[in-house]
Amino acid sequence: MAAVDQDLIPLGEAVRRLRKARGLTQEDLSGLTELHQNHIGGIERGERNVTIKTVLALAHALKVPPAELLAGYPLRLEGAKDG
Repeated sequence: MAAVDQDLIPLGEAVRRLRKARGLTQEDLSGLTELHQNHIGGIERGERNVTIKTVLALAHALKVPPAELLAGYPLRLEGAKDG
């Protein structure tokens, strides 16, 4: 099992919350996104560092703007370096 990355938890929580609100199982979401069910579970647990393409696929399947999946993040992560 992959280690949980605290930076990935807000995305996973958003995916799980929206999936459940729509009455979807991980298997249902897997079919809508063409991502493996295990990958969906890893995202929800904060174990998978996803690509923008994956965020877009999840947002499309969940019928939300991609930004909604990222809304749980602070404007600035602690320890982040300025550009």
